[in-house]
Amino acid sequence: MPMIKTRDGTSLYAKDWGEGRPVILLHGWPLSADSWDDGALVLAEAGYRAIAYDRRGFGRSEQPYSGYEYDTLADDLADVIQATGAEDAALIGFSMGGGEVARYMSRHGGKGISQAGLIASVVPYMLKTDDNPDGTPQDTFDEMTKGMKEDRAKFFAHFFKTFFGISLMDHPTSDDEAHHAWVVAMQAGLKPTLDCAKAFATTDFRPDLASFRVPTLIVHGTADKTVPIDASARAAAAGIANATLIEYDGAPHGLFATHKDQLMADIKDFLAR
Repeated sequence: MPMIKTRDGTSLYAKDWGEGRPVILLHGWPLSADSWDDGALVLAEAGYRAIAYDRRGFGRSEQPYSGYEYDTLADDLADVIQATGAEDAALIGFSMGGGEVARYMSRHGGKGISQAGLIASVVPYMLKTDDNPDGTPQDTFDEMTKGMKEDRAKFFAHFFKTFFGISLMDHPTSDDEAHHAWVVAMQAGLKPTLDCAKAFATTDFRPDLASFRVPTLIVHGTADKTVPIDASARAAAAGIANATLIEYDGAPHGLFATHKDQLMADIKDFLAR
């Protein structure tokens, strides 16, 4: 199993597919690098080197008790970049992974990165506050925490239906896709799952936006109920210089599955610029 040791000794599982310019793919909560498999294969077949790893606490990576705030997660990313020797890389984060992109750009100066991507990302700030009125109320996150502590399996069974936009009248992806995501989510540790939920819900990335000094692609669904677009993609596009925002009309959160062909076409077009 290919493992990368971070500066605090945590082992992270990593995949490294293909040859060419590196594209580093960061997964969302509460999944693993496997959620990027379809996209990574497309990139590898297109002549890129697709690098994806399981965030600490998730998938096949180790599950330490601490280290789930974004400074440490950005340091983990820096250690992956160093271990893989990635240079002139594109850094693309989905959902929670967008926060790692933002914090890496500010905390590590965007070293080695020539393009960035925020896909259905939590950047710049999810929490509703007086100066962030389009954010998600704290009560919503409190209910999530309560649900995970009481019955995590039940909570995620419902969560992934919203995540993928599955309802009685609409199936943008299969029930099997949602079940697979549930299986992956249940492999994560409870402590990492709770701590990362707190991190993406409460971390304010607005100060990090000025650190994006490379072309940045932002993709988001207008019907995303997991990370609503107004406080995320639209705000990020307004605050990042040289950003390109693409909105998928009526699309839910899990774009890597529900709109994977369109998403990867847009990512490849962006990478080729």
